[in-house]
Amino acid sequence: MKLKCIIIDDEPIARKVIQEFIQEIDFLELIGEVENPLKAMSLLDNNAIDIIFLDINMPKINGLDFLKSSKVNANVIMTTAYADYAVDAYSLDVLDYLVKPISFERFLKACNKAKEISELKKITTGEQNKINDHFFIKCDKIIEKIYYDDLIYAEALLNYVMLYTNSNKKIVYVTMKSLEGQLPGDIFIKVHKSFIVNKNKIKSIEGNMLDMGIALITISQNLLQEVLSEILKDKMIKR
Repeated sequence: MKLKCIIIDDEPIARKVIQEFIQEIDFLELIGEVENPLKAMSLLDNNAIDIIFLDINMPKINGLDFLKSSKVNANVIMTTAYADYAVDAYSLDVLDYLVKPISFERFLKACNKAKEISELKKITTGEQNKINDHFFIKCDKIIEKIYYDDLIYAEALLNYVMLYTNSNKKIVYVTMKSLEGQLPGDIFIKVHKSFIVNKNKIKSIEGNMLDMGIALITISQNLLQEVLSEILKDKMIKR
């Protein structure tokens, strides 16, 4: 299976370099290339895009503002001449951040990461159709089975996610958005841009703080009412 990708970059030379890199990778298929995000909307609407190679500084709307204002389901790999925006980009759940000039080796590494996520989604989806009590994820070159009941919470840390389980913690190189998409909403809830928690593992709630037993997690102020309503739904004994 090939991963469908598009290039969004206002520099013709930069687009040509990425296009040539894509041609060298047998699991990638280039669907189109455009010079700004607005022109990419039809490509995204009419194709199941797996990877977006996205520049930052572009006319009309920059790459980061595009991610903030649009619901993008594809894995996003930033391709920019500026290293300064990495933290902002990772906070928007981009998969990787490549600084120009980009070497083919670094480009391939980012694409392999996207391929691994795609393969894990297929494995997880297939397994969930059989017994919906676990998921698979790659941890340090090993694909591990993690039971939902064993996962206490997940924390996004720049370009990776830390999973805290009943027995240990695991570093996984996926985006928070990708992980959230794999976890069942009846068990897990996103309470902050950096935290997803297992609702069944919450010990107590005080203000906007969740006691998870092994840590205190802050509920984001803009999500507070929604999160509390979901957590306490049909669970609160009334006076």
